[in-house]
Amino acid sequence: MTSDVERWLQRRGVSVGDVAEIVYSLQLPYNSALTLQECEESVLAVMTKREVQYVLYTGIALDELAERKLLPEPLQAIMEADESLYGVDETLALGITNVYGMIGLTSFGYLDKVKPGIIRKLNEKGKHVHVFLDDLVAGLAAAASARIAHQDPKANLYELPGFS
Repeated sequence: MTSDVERWLQRRGVSVGDVAEIVYSLQLPYNSALTLQECEESVLAVMTKREVQYVLYTGIALDELAERKLLPEPLQAIMEADESLYGVDETLALGITNVYGMIGLTSFGYLDKVKPGIIRKLNEKGKHVHVFLDDLVAGLAAAASARIAHQDPKANLYELPGFS
C-alpha cells in the first residue's frame, strides 16, 4: 500500500527505489550481504515516523508553492534563485537525519556535497523548484542508511577487538 508521503514524493519524481539506491551505495562497503530490498524497507520504515512525514510535507509544499509563485517576497525570489546562504532547506532536512543520530548527520553532509543519483537530478535547475526536496531526499537516505548501520549486529561495540 502506498502511503500519502510516498505519493507526495512520487508527484515530485522521487520513488522509494531512488532513495534506496543511495542507501545501498552508502551501506554496501560495510555490509556486503546487503540487498536493495533491505534498503527499500529501511526507507519505508523511516517514512513511517510522523516527524519525518511532517518534514517531507512541509518542504515539498514550500517547493510547490515557490514553483507556482505563491510565496511572499523576498522568500519567492530566494527560492527561485536557490540562494546558497538560505540554509533553511538543509536545516529542515536535519530533522530527518537526527532521528538516527550522528551517523545520519555525517552521511547527510556527504550526500549534500556529492549529490548522488536522484539528489543530483533534483538539484539541477529546470522547470521544477526543488530547493527543499534534494536536501530532504538526502536526509531520508542518510537516516535510512543510519538505521541499517544501527541494526548491524557486526557493529556491536562489545564484539570489537579490545572490548572483551
